[in-house]
Amino acid sequence: MTDRTALTSDARRALLGLARGTLEAHFRGEPPPRLSSDRSDTFGQARGLFVTLRRGEDLRGCIGTVAARGEITRIVSEYALRAALEDPRFPPLSAEELAGLTIEISVLGAPREIAGPEDVAIGRDGLIVEAGGRRGLLLPQVATEWGFDAATFVAEVCRKAGLPPDAWRAEGTRLWAFGAEVFGEDDADRAS
Repeated sequence: MTDRTALTSDARRALLGLARGTLEAHFRGEPPPRLSSDRSDTFGQARGLFVTLRRGEDLRGCIGTVAARGEITRIVSEYALRAALEDPRFPPLSAEELAGLTIEISVLGAPREIAGPEDVAIGRDGLIVEAGGRRGLLLPQVATEWGFDAATFVAEVCRKAGLPPDAWRAEGTRLWAFGAEVFGEDDADRAS
C-alpha cells in the first residue's frame, strides 16, 4: 500500500484474531469481541476491506466494501460475519466448519481510474469495473492465484460484473485499479 500507512505484524494478527473471535462468538451466541483502535494508529483509519474465508484451497465466502465506511476494527467483525453467512454463492457457514477455516483480510487502498490492461500490475492491483448499473470487483490476489495476465484479469472483472469480457472498451464503462494489503492466518506477513 502506498497511499496509507501499512499495518504492523501485530496489527495484522490482532485483526485476524478479531475476525476469528467474531465468528467463534457468533456460534456460541455471544456478542462479537471488541478491539480498541488505540492499539495501532492505523486502526482508526477508514479503509475499504474484504474478508475472505477458505476451507483448504477452496473459497468459502468473501464479502467486503470498497468504501471507507469506518475504522477497520469495526468493519472487520461485520464483514467476517457477512462472508460466513451472507455470501450468496455459498450456504451459511456452520459451526462445524469453523475449525477447518482460514481467514484472509484485504485492506484496500484508494481506487485510481485506469484506461485498460496496460495500466494493470499483476500482483499489485485489484480491479473494479462499472457500466450500465453493473459493477464487478476482483481482489489483487485473484490474478496471481489464477495465473491471469493483465488482459485476462480485465476480462474476468467484466465477467464478474455480468458484462461481456471486452466491456471495458465501451464508452461509459469505468475501470479502476487499487492496491491492497493482504494477510491471512496462514501467513500474517504477506502483503501485496
